[in-house]
Amino acid sequence: MRSRWWEQLPPVAGSFVMATGIISVGLHLTGFEVISVLMLAPAGVVWAFLAIDFVRRLVWNRTRWETEAETPAALTAVAATTVLGTRISLLGWYAPAFVLLALASVVWPVLLYLVIGHWNRHMPGAAFLVCVSTEGLAVLAGTLAVAGRGDALVPAALVLACLGVLLYLAALSRFDVRQLWSGAGDQWIAAGALAITALAFSKLTASHYFTGAAHDLLRGACLVILALNLIVYAVLVVTEVVDPRPADDVRRWATVFPLGMTAVATLSAGAAAGISWLRPVGSGLLIVAVGAWLLTLVVRARRITA
Repeated sequence: MRSRWWEQLPPVAGSFVMATGIISVGLHLTGFEVISVLMLAPAGVVWAFLAIDFVRRLVWNRTRWETEAETPAALTAVAATTVLGTRISLLGWYAPAFVLLALASVVWPVLLYLVIGHWNRHMPGAAFLVCVSTEGLAVLAGTLAVAGRGDALVPAALVLACLGVLLYLAALSRFDVRQLWSGAGDQWIAAGALAITALAFSKLTASHYFTGAAHDLLRGACLVILALNLIVYAVLVVTEVVDPRPADDVRRWATVFPLGMTAVATLSAGAAAGISWLRPVGSGLLIVAVGAWLLTLVVRARRITA
């Protein structure tokens, strides 16, 4: 019997959901609501297929599940779920967003433990998914809290955001810097992890839970992390220009995600910190991300149908 197409997808395919979902968030923030919802649809469909396959492998193909769960790419399951939950919450669908937060929270510690337990000294950019998945939980929790759906989520979001910073540093210590010149697309997660961390701190900054010095500290942390994000983004652009890589690798979705996440982080940080000039910067970065998404979609479609 011929295998269903989604059964052949590697864990890294979850980066399609991450990339599409975060661009949908960006389009929502910039007022393109119809296009945003249209982009949310394929993200939700692919997430559903990947979730079904995740459970199917866990129940009926445990060996393959364990093998894949030990790789950093497995954490796209958590990150994709939190990105989808964040976008859904912006539609006012809080109940399903809480369900996705609960699912991601259950899977996250298991996969994090397995992935960190199999780290080595020279890791690709996917190593930063330990940070991305953790900050994804912080972002979703923070988004729900800012929407008035539970101040109790704010302390959890703060702990997760700080833990994500520590995990970023741990991943950075094991990241193979040569990946900047040889990575097939996932080296961009080094920037995406900083972007989602800045987004998490922007949610905390926007929360009424923190005032005075605590608010100022979170605001400063958000802006510093965003600045680092933009610096790493610029470095990665230079390396791509100097030494272009193929565009037809599935890991290119892991390039699109940081592009979209940087745009959303810039837009959100600007709003939370009250810096108006960050909005046009974020809007410009979003245009780049949308263009990269379209290009990657066309290239991947040609590759699949060839």
